[in-house]
Amino acid sequence: MNIAYQFLLYTHILSAVASIGPFFVLLALIKKMRVAEADAQQAYIHVFSSSVRLVKHAGHVLVASGVLLILNGPWSWKTSWVVMTIIVMFSSIFFLARAFSPTLKGFNEPGANKQALVDKLHRSVWIYIFLLMLMLWFMTMKPNLW
Repeated sequence: MNIAYQFLLYTHILSAVASIGPFFVLLALIKKMRVAEADAQQAYIHVFSSSVRLVKHAGHVLVASGVLLILNGPWSWKTSWVVMTIIVMFSSIFFLARAFSPTLKGFNEPGANKQALVDKLHRSVWIYIFLLMLMLWFMTMKPNLW
C-alpha cells in the first residue's frame, strides 16, 4: 500500500467516525431536550443543528475519499458490498434531508407539540445510526453477496 492510499484510507475512516460519532452524543442531548425550558431547548436545538451540519460535511469527505479509494484500490464499482453501501448511502442522504431540519424547525412553530418533536428526533437518530452502522458493516466486513 502506498502512502497516498494509506492517507486516503485514514481520511475515509476519520470521516466515518465524524459522521457517526455526533449522533451518539445527540442521544444524550435528546434526553435533556425532553425536560428543558424554552431558552435551554433553543440552545439544544442549535447544538443539534450544528451537529447535523458537521455530519453532512464529514459525509462529503467520506464520499469523496470513498470514491478515490475505489478508483485507486482493488475493488470495482460492481463489487456487492460497494453497491450495497451506495444504495444505503443514497437512502441515508434522503433520510437525513427529511428527518432533522424540518423537525428542528417545528420547535419554533407556535403551539408545537415539543414532546412529539423530541420523540421524532429520537426515533430519527436511531434510524440514522442504524443506516450508518449498516454502511460501516458493508465497508469493514466486505461481504460477497453475489
